[in-house]
Amino acid sequence: MKSAPGKRFAACRQALAAGGAVLAALLCWPLLAQAQWVWLNERGIKQLSDQPPPSSVPNSRILKAPRGQMPEPLTTAPAAEAPAAEGEATPAPDSKPKAKPTLAERNADYNKRRSETAAAEQKNREEGERQTDNAKNCESIRANQRVLESGERVANYDKNGGRSFISDEQRAQQIKRNQHMLASGCK
Repeated sequence: MKSAPGKRFAACRQALAAGGAVLAALLCWPLLAQAQWVWLNERGIKQLSDQPPPSSVPNSRILKAPRGQMPEPLTTAPAAEAPAAEGEATPAPDSKPKAKPTLAERNADYNKRRSETAAAEQKNREEGERQTDNAKNCESIRANQRVLESGERVANYDKNGGRSFISDEQRAQQIKRNQHMLASGCK
């Protein structure tokens, strides 16, 4: 007669052995299920196999095939379609469903969108810089206009550094030019 601890050890050993078989079955199960064909035979009974169905089985009766091995269904024209009413357009049959884009096509689309976004950002940045420069130029023209309209004497310097004061006629021309620039580019 075995002692109580001995009986428990024997029971644990039997459970471990049984658990090992279950573990092996669980690990092998996906291998067994990888290439399964399912089809309906002539009497409408489901058939399961790891081999393709006989050639006598039409493609419409194949319910499941391994990935990439499903035969293409035969396309047949509808037998008794009523003619379209006069003036109604008949829908064009789809020749092929749109295929999923490949990785290269998706990558090309991504690069195209990225370059378009970068170009748009560059355009916005340049437009912002142009607007900033325009605002600075307009402010400079307005400051010059205020000085000219104040009546103070205004001096110009030539390329040698010599100073000369502008005449009233030159002042009027400069005021007119500033007014034209303010009207055309500064709002």
